[in-house]
Amino acid sequence: MIVEERNYLLVPGGTRRYLDAWYRLGRGPQTTHLGEPLGVYTVEVGDLNTLVYLWGFTDPADRAHRRAALAGDPGFAVFRGEVRSLLVSQSNRILVPEGRP
Repeated sequence: MIVEERNYLLVPGGTRRYLDAWYRLGRGPQTTHLGEPLGVYTVEVGDLNTLVYLWGFTDPADRAHRRAALAGDPGFAVFRGEVRSLLVSQSNRILVPEGRP
């Protein structure tokens, strides 16, 4: 299993508006294609106004396949248009398990 960590830095005060839009418009398409997130977090110390999503995938090919399906979903395009003005920056990392038993 690999974990994708996606971080969204939002405009000050944008966290609640983003999450409201996510629950209303984005969560459905994402869970349809990606499954349930492993976690959805806000940052309390450090880079404030940041949302962190953790998504689990079998391997990089599984991630690529499911992300491509999400990118083609018209409902997800509506969500992206709704939140675009709230985004300052985005970063993501792929986390791989440490190999020791």
